[in-house]
Amino acid sequence: MVSFRKSLILTALPLSHREDFGSPVKLLCVFLLLGLDKTKHLWCFRELLMMRKPVITIDGPSGAGKSTISKLLAERLSYTYIDTGALYRVVALKVKQSGSDPENGEQLRLLCSNLHIALDYKDGAIRVFLEGKDVTEAIRTPEMSLLASRVSAEKVVRNALLAIQRKLGEGGGVVVEGRDMGTVVFPEAEVKFFLDASLEIRGKRRFEQYREGGKVFDRGTITQEIAKRDRDDMKRALSPLKPADGAVTIDSTGMTIEDVVERMLQVIEQYLSPSSK
Repeated sequence: MVSFRKSLILTALPLSHREDFGSPVKLLCVFLLLGLDKTKHLWCFRELLMMRKPVITIDGPSGAGKSTISKLLAERLSYTYIDTGALYRVVALKVKQSGSDPENGEQLRLLCSNLHIALDYKDGAIRVFLEGKDVTEAIRTPEMSLLASRVSAEKVVRNALLAIQRKLGEGGGVVVEGRDMGTVVFPEAEVKFFLDASLEIRGKRRFEQYREGGKVFDRGTITQEIAKRDRDDMKRALSPLKPADGAVTIDSTGMTIEDVVERMLQVIEQYLSPSSK
């Protein structure tokens, strides 16, 4: 009966609101609209609420460790990991390939309307495809990072990718990372984090990441480019980088990867605890 009611409610809700299924207030409103006595069916209400796995957002600046932490956290929770930053990098790559102006709204609109992006989760890693071609490595360069920051400041690009991102997180049970996941894309996410670290540490981490991937870049230049992206992301008028309301801020400067994951798991466990409902 619980499963039947959940199916009924999902059918009754407009598609655009189904990602909000876990909201207690909205769930109760649905019960009332369907003529269900909230007192008689309180047990059903609680069951439905517990069945909905939370959306977990992790925002933060470049080099803070969002991707690494998000992947591990999703693995520990058996949730789906969503790298939204890869979508903006793909747009940046397409802009470069096509010779489009990254600040020309009409050119970007046409470009986004003809994008064919695919994310393939295989052996614990994500492969990114643009028009059938694997571009996983091509989008992970300092140049694409800076260009992604430029195109992400354009409203037409953010609008084009917003629906895709929300669709990917529909239904919960996801760990999504980016720069405006908790503020714009999933403002009603149940658990939000803002992951940060000192500029020096972030520059070091990104340098080591590139080196492990066989790419050699000057560490000082990488750090300077991260600082520039910080300024661009925080000062842009559209969806600036900042902690979301209710987000738990974690400074990972002096923490190991495992320390950060454990801290996040503690916060999530507290949310999932029956006493917190």
